[in-house]
Amino acid sequence: MALENLISVEFSNAELTKLDDAISIIESVLIGKTINLTPEQRQQYGSIAEQNKLFVNKAKGYMEQCPQYVPPFLDKAEYDKDYDARQQMESRMQRLNSLTEQFSDTKILLDFDNYHNSLTFYRNVKYLSSENVPGTNVIYDDMKQFFIAPTSTIPGESEKQD
Repeated sequence: MALENLISVEFSNAELTKLDDAISIIESVLIGKTINLTPEQRQQYGSIAEQNKLFVNKAKGYMEQCPQYVPPFLDKAEYDKDYDARQQMESRMQRLNSLTEQFSDTKILLDFDNYHNSLTFYRNVKYLSSENVPGTNVIYDDMKQFFIAPTSTIPGESEKQD
């Protein structure tokens, strides 16, 4: 029984060019404005939870209402700049995350279809090779390498003989 195709997607060259151009525009706008953290830095700085975002919003509101309580050693102009940039980035990140999830989910289905159709092809070539159909042995021999079980599960240890 043939496996049902889960998804069918096709991009024209013009659509791919539009996608690539749009990504290039985003990349060019972000040059010098974004940072790549190391895993250690990412762990060190973490991210603020929703509760802490509410705290930051509340502090920002009070700083605006009561500027006399803002300590002189706090650079309020830089705080405001960071606050605005964070909000601007977050709304765009949400949109980009949604697109990334759509790409990822679509790719998962495409990978599933491709893998299962490749298995169907392999099984057919294996059968044809067993029936000595000319030209199929070389294809089968090349593809069967992906299905050879390892001889040992622990590196350096050979499989025991019974």
